[in-house]
Amino acid sequence: MKADQIIKNAKIFTSDKNNPQATALVVKDGKFIYVGNEAGLSNYEGEVTDMGGKFIMPGIIDSHVHVTIPVAFEYADLGVRFEPNGKEGAIDFMAAYIKEHPGQKCYRFLLERRFLNGEEITKEDLDAVCPDSELILLEGECHSNWVNSKVLKRMGIADDTPDPVPGLAYYVRKDGHVTGNSFETASWPILFDGVNDLTDEQIVTSISRWIEFSKNAGVSAVFDAGFPEHNPIHERMYEILCKLDKEGKLPIYIDGCYVLTRPSKMHEAIEEVKRFSRKFNSEHLKVHTLKIFMDGTLKIETAAQVTPYVDTGVTGTTAFKPDQVAEILKVLNEAGLDLHVHTVGAAASRVVLDGVELAQKELGDKYQMKVTCAHLEVQADEDLPRFAKLGVFANYTPWWHCGGGPGVLTPMLGEKRATTMYRCKTVWDSGATVAWSSDNVAYGDFMTWSPYLGMEIGMVRRISEKACVPEYFICPVPNPPAEERMNTEEMIIGYTINGAKQLGIEATKGSIEAGKDADFLVFDNDLLAAEHDGFSHNKPAEVYFGGKKMN
Repeated sequence: MKADQIIKNAKIFTSDKNNPQATALVVKDGKFIYVGNEAGLSNYEGEVTDMGGKFIMPGIIDSHVHVTIPVAFEYADLGVRFEPNGKEGAIDFMAAYIKEHPGQKCYRFLLERRFLNGEEITKEDLDAVCPDSELILLEGECHSNWVNSKVLKRMGIADDTPDPVPGLAYYVRKDGHVTGNSFETASWPILFDGVNDLTDEQIVTSISRWIEFSKNAGVSAVFDAGFPEHNPIHERMYEILCKLDKEGKLPIYIDGCYVLTRPSKMHEAIEEVKRFSRKFNSEHLKVHTLKIFMDGTLKIETAAQVTPYVDTGVTGTTAFKPDQVAEILKVLNEAGLDLHVHTVGAAASRVVLDGVELAQKELGDKYQMKVTCAHLEVQADEDLPRFAKLGVFANYTPWWHCGGGPGVLTPMLGEKRATTMYRCKTVWDSGATVAWSSDNVAYGDFMTWSPYLGMEIGMVRRISEKACVPEYFICPVPNPPAEERMNTEEMIIGYTINGAKQLGIEATKGSIEAGKDADFLVFDNDLLAAEHDGFSHNKPAEVYFGGKKMN
């Protein structure tokens, strides 16, 4: 048989459990038609490439990223970052800056909430600093902010404005009056104010940067986790992605979604994801998933916990209850759609697991859908084996696993929880399908988008001086527990076939097998023998998607 590409004398890690290692492969019409040893090559004709023992693996599948949000961040002004000592220091810094830069329509600043030392800033504080212009102060993770009265008035936020999700996404009030501080989806319209004014050219320019990075890094497919509270611009960006695909300019497969953040929009969102599924169905962009924000983040204590936060005694709030999740699952299952959920705190993932259990009991063999819990920073001991039992995918973001627990989070979580975060190995060993992701909301220099940085930190749970990162990023002390470290094969499998299974594309992608898309990466060095510290310096010498060389 005539072939397009014949490779021999390679060390091939296939991510196929039935044939994990090979030395030769054959490609024809963008598909693998043979994977095995050199003896089987006698059946094929064509130019043969001797790899000289180079390492080959499947294309990377990053199973939780944000393709559309970073476009907005490319053109958003996050403001001046500063680190004050308490509220008074913050007020003094902003007042001095405004005095030195008079006449601006809007002043924007950014700080980590911990620098306020537990003190609160109100609109009255900001009005006194900036009475004549708008002032927006963003919290470091951009999951909350503080604004003055001018911003509240323009955005139509008043004392009687309903909270999107009470206890999770809300406007802080004192004596019934909004203070200017808001959390989660209540704050995001302020964060991305003006995003609908982006031009098609700006969107294409930004997305093209991501495409170029992905090609060079060997990322052949991703799950896009959506743009919460901004579905119109999200849809417009998907329209542009479809256009790029039809023009042959989108070689990366994007598994898209529609985002639901509040119970009041549950039925609307289900109909919208059905519409998205019908509308977006090009070669490299498809939508079959509803994405839910079940809770928030740890640093601002909006992540929902089973056990209360140590410093405040609160548990946080989940956006949905188990019976609501079960209701959503039944409708999605009937429509042939899947569910992907932001679950940072232990209560968030428990609600999803409980909802899945309810739906499975009612549907029985009719239950066929894929459900994924993403992030899983804190998990309750008793819930760890339930992922395997219920067939729920566990998606972790390994570049986070280097730290953040001991020290920063101990006052909030207590020592036990802060030192037992990201228990991916335990869930893996239980038999659950674990997939890896980079979960970034900004393109920037793409440093933390690197799957090889994710692999390194997943294996060592620290960032040593050997890592491919700037010096300020180094976090040399390993993050416990040590038994949650993964090995190289597990990291590769989680970034390939397990990601494909989560996205439902395992029949065509995720492993080097005959009949699948010829997505593969060639490395000069053997990744399986590479040191774990410094693993992030690895980069494919050659990248092939569908048998076509990308770099």
